[in-house]
Amino acid sequence: MKTTYIRTDLATESPIAEELSTLKGIEFSEEEEGAVHISHLEVTGNEGAELIGKPVGSYITLCFPRLWLERDAVVEQIANVAARELREIAHKVAPGFSRLLVVGLGNRHITPDAIGPLAVEKIQATRHIKLEDGELFRHMGVSEIACIIPGVTGDTGIETAELIAAATVATKPELVILVDALVARSSDRLATTVQITDTGIAPGSGVGNSRSRIDAETLGVPVIAVGVPTVVNSSTLVYDALEKAGIEEIGKELHAVLENGRSFFVSVKESDVATRELATLVAQTIGGL
Repeated sequence: MKTTYIRTDLATESPIAEELSTLKGIEFSEEEEGAVHISHLEVTGNEGAELIGKPVGSYITLCFPRLWLERDAVVEQIANVAARELREIAHKVAPGFSRLLVVGLGNRHITPDAIGPLAVEKIQATRHIKLEDGELFRHMGVSEIACIIPGVTGDTGIETAELIAAATVATKPELVILVDALVARSSDRLATTVQITDTGIAPGSGVGNSRSRIDAETLGVPVIAVGVPTVVNSSTLVYDALEKAGIEEIGKELHAVLENGRSFFVSVKESDVATRELATLVAQTIGGL
């Protein structure tokens, strides 16, 4: 019954999260660095993948204080840690890469879902500079970056995966980076967490609107997903509150309420400023590649 109410895109919030360090097919470690709690979770085989419900691959989770309430020095330290972790996994999956395609997933008109578009808007695209003035590009000493914000299928009538696949063919990147909003189990994770994974993503899966999967298999190049949890499912909030109160058995009446299809998603009250700050953090992290 427990897993029925737990909706989360975060690997470290698996229903068996407390057992991660002892599970077969999973390697897990965590550490503190300044204001950042860093978790490294490696799903090494199918057994581990089945246990936590996530594909085989690497999952890096960074947890930190609310950026909009912190001093500039703390925010800079968090950004440096995030940039280092992204750089390490990027060079692991695409050694020596120099061409990037960065994709901002989500709906820019819905604040908690606008992380992807807002972050990519802040990243300096450079591919056109290389094409038009190779000498200037060499002097800049940066990676070749192409950026797209594909929008949502409801607006374009085109599957997001199809647009990204077409952009991949056109720009021939050596690495694709996806930026998206995620669903968390715990409200404590909202706007205070970044997950970096090399397993790709299925846009909308956390909110029950899953689209075609975007990963290395579907695109033909390595894919890294950078996600920020911005919402929690209301049924998950209720269930967690009951669990913390020591109520483990849920009656038929409450079960019917939680499963009636009328659940909604909750964000932090500072959603506007939180989204802007996290988008800036993600942009700085990717821009440093």
